[in-house]
Amino acid sequence: MWAKRFWLFLRYTRWLLWLAFLGYCLEFVIHREQHLNSFGQLLLTSEFWMFSLPLAAVFAGCLELMMREKAGITRSSDQKIGLSR
Repeated sequence: MWAKRFWLFLRYTRWLLWLAFLGYCLEFVIHREQHLNSFGQLLLTSEFWMFSLPLAAVFAGCLELMMREKAGITRSSDQKIGLSR
């Protein structure tokens, strides 16, 4: 039972990290001057968050796949992607 709860936690965490990344990118577009130094280069904090948020989301996705296997959650065969032909 703990594996399913941890899988669900990782699933929510992954989506929240992607939303945080998109929000930070939107904030960067709106307030660009605050993220650049006098030479037009990115500040280290901005560069850190722009790199670490998507990296953490991908890592959480990998852990989510691992926990899905451990929890025994399988995909049903009727969940097809795309249009039927």
